[in-house]
Amino acid sequence: MKVYAISDLHLSSVDDKPMDVFGAHWENHFARISEDWLSKVSGEDIVLLPGDLSWALQLENALPDIRCVAALPGKKVIIRGNHDYWWSSISRVRDALPENMYAIQNDAISISGITFCGTRGWILPCEGWDQDDERISKREYGRLKMSLDRAVQIADGGEIICMLHYPPLTEANPDTEVSALIESYGIKHVVYGHLHGVALKGAFRGEHNGVFYHQASCDGTDFKLITILND
Repeated sequence: MKVYAISDLHLSSVDDKPMDVFGAHWENHFARISEDWLSKVSGEDIVLLPGDLSWALQLENALPDIRCVAALPGKKVIIRGNHDYWWSSISRVRDALPENMYAIQNDAISISGITFCGTRGWILPCEGWDQDDERISKREYGRLKMSLDRAVQIADGGEIICMLHYPPLTEANPDTEVSALIESYGIKHVVYGHLHGVALKGAFRGEHNGVFYHQASCDGTDFKLITILND
C-alpha cells in the first residue's frame, strides 16, 4: 500500500470557474491529474487531498466534483481548504461522501494501519497580521491539537500523517508555533497545500527537526501526485 497526495484541485463542474484564467499551465488540469492518478494508484492505496477540492458554494453543487474524485482508484482523505465554501457541517459532508472518501475535521481516522489527522490552519504571522488573524490562528491551533490528540489515541503507536491546508512553516520561517506543536507529537510526515504561483517559491519542502513536509499544490507538482509513503 502506498500513500500519495495532491492538493487544491479547484474543480468546478457546476460553478463554472475554469482554472486556465490563472495561466495556460492550468489548461485541462484535472484530465492531466487523472491520467497521472490512474497510472500510479491502486484500489488499496490512499490519496490525501488537503483542501480546496471544489469551487462550489453549496454541497449539492460540489457533489459532481466529489464524484469525479471518488471515481478514481484508491481511498481518499480530505480536509477543508479556505475555498471549500460547500463544506458545511461535518455530518452533512460525511453523509454525502462516497464510501471510498473520508473527511477529517477536528478528529482523526485510521486506514490500513496508518492514522490521518489535521485541520485547515491559517496564515502565519506576517505584515498586516491583525486581531482577527490572531483569533483564527489560535482557534486553528486548538483544532490541530485536538486532531493530534485523537490521532495519538487511535494510532496505538503506528504511523500518523498530518494534513494542513495552510503551510505550517516557510523557508524563511521554519520554526513556528504550528511546526513546534507538530514536532511535539512525533509526527514524521505533514502534507499541505494552499500556495500557488510565485508563492510556491517560499514553500518549505523536505525535513526539518525530524518532520518531512510535503507541499502538494497541484500546480507545484506539475499536476502529478506526490508519494508520501511507499510501503
